[in-house]
Amino acid sequence: MSVPKLVLPFQRFVLDNGVVLLVSPRPGASLCAVSVHIRGGPALDKPGREGTAFLAGSLVDQGTAQHDDEQIAELLEPEGGEMAGDAAGVSGSIVNERWKLLLELCSEMVTAPKYPTDKFNLHKKRLLDRLLVERDDPRTQAGLGFRKLIYGDHWLGRAAYGSLESVQRIRVEDLRAHHRDHWVAKRAIIAVCGDVDPKAVRREVQKLFSRWKSGTPLSTTPPQFPECSTASAVFAAKRAQVHVYLGHLGIPRRHPDYPALVVMDHVLGTGPGFTNRIARVLRDELGLAYTVNANIHGSAGVLPGMFTAYIGTSPQNVATAVEGFRREMRRLQEEPVPAEELEVAKSYLIGSFPLGFERAARRAGYLISAEVHQFPEDALERLLESFASVSAEDVQRVARLHLHPDQCSMSVSGPVSAREIARIAREGVAQPTH
Repeated sequence: MSVPKLVLPFQRFVLDNGVVLLVSPRPGASLCAVSVHIRGGPALDKPGREGTAFLAGSLVDQGTAQHDDEQIAELLEPEGGEMAGDAAGVSGSIVNERWKLLLELCSEMVTAPKYPTDKFNLHKKRLLDRLLVERDDPRTQAGLGFRKLIYGDHWLGRAAYGSLESVQRIRVEDLRAHHRDHWVAKRAIIAVCGDVDPKAVRREVQKLFSRWKSGTPLSTTPPQFPECSTASAVFAAKRAQVHVYLGHLGIPRRHPDYPALVVMDHVLGTGPGFTNRIARVLRDELGLAYTVNANIHGSAGVLPGMFTAYIGTSPQNVATAVEGFRREMRRLQEEPVPAEELEVAKSYLIGSFPLGFERAARRAGYLISAEVHQFPEDALERLLESFASVSAEDVQRVARLHLHPDQCSMSVSGPVSAREIARIAREGVAQPTH
């Protein structure tokens, strides 16, 4: 199989205060992208004030010690620039000639956000309104219920933006304290991608971020998650459709089986219809749903992700859909994927994967990910080669090792019985009723 060359050259620097800087020069690029990643995010929310990291990151573009939000917009818009913050940092892009302006605004937002009280109150109200809507949204609640089943009391088992109860307790002082304590240089990774000279970028970053306090590196503790089980959760809702989430704990991104699992996912439930068994069988052949998918690689991170199979279907088809998921999982474990089907899936994956790297923001994001996961410099090039080398035996092996059709938790929302869902989760097949 022909494998395109996907190379992302970059230079790595460590500044005096501990900031890691990654610069990927791209001659001729029209846009420059900058991403500043701060390790920690929602994991650092205080108990009872979940959502603090989300709000603290979301509000960094609402005013700094040097500029208010309107002045920031006036600087960016004429240059085709955009910026946004989240719990993990701030990122943006701009016409390449103005990359210094983008870095300057990033440094302001990262090191000196003002957190104006009026902007805080407005954003908090918007978040509470969103949470109020989501409280009654069946699909959202089924998804949250599923995360809780998989991750238990770990922070991954809740929404990163908190709950109605926790957000109501957050004060603007909590955001300022979170930023002061956690947005520090030794937890930061800055990625810059564009038509730039790495040494010139280093000089500019050193100048802009030199007074940023070093702080301490992020400390972590080994996570504890529930064992795989057939636990179930139900969110009762009087709707015509039922939302079903089925699955179990997955893998971390650095797992050596990751490439084979990506290919497996494209056979099972991630690729387009012609390479996706679950969509072809449950949607096209059985007519159980329009939206249906499954994958294990998509949520893999520093910590294990989830194998998640989702379908929106009618109440009477829940058992049939769940058995369909399990049947296709078992088929991958028991039967080698036919050569033609495997080649179609791999060809689609290898052909489509490099397209995302046409965007500067995607390249900057990958550099951050590679640093976080400590990938080798040629990891991206080797990843495509790894996809191409996956065999039918590899797919069968990783399916047997990482898929657990008889140990799937299940979260369902809609007009369903908790007792019936618990039975389906345990047995996976419909039983006759009398």
